[in-house]
Amino acid sequence: MSPKFEAGINIAIKIPKSKYDKTVAFYRDILKLEVEEKPIDNPTISKTHAVKFGNNMLWLDCVDNYTHSETWLQLTVPDVEEATSYLEAQGVQTCDELEKLPKNMHWIQDPAGTVFNLQSRKIK
Repeated sequence: MSPKFEAGINIAIKIPKSKYDKTVAFYRDILKLEVEEKPIDNPTISKTHAVKFGNNMLWLDCVDNYTHSETWLQLTVPDVEEATSYLEAQGVQTCDELEKLPKNMHWIQDPAGTVFNLQSRKIK
């Protein structure tokens, strides 16, 4: 078993509440990127803005209990459960307690602590 991992288009920056408005203004007013607030129903994110970032979507997430920013990345695979089993065999455990996710996704971390959202790749 050797799943094929690919980078997804979504990148999330988890931003402390105290720095959130200035960060949104930076992307919108200084960099002049397309920034749009999106509705969100998540117990750990109080608000979010989507930023078109080239071929990627950058999500600016306001997290009330963070003291510093973190960047979270997306990984896509053909089969999430197969990939999860493979990762566990390599000593990589899921950390789904980080933030609420749909049942068909998982959070994992690299050794440096970078968080990845592991989800199914949409078939084209």
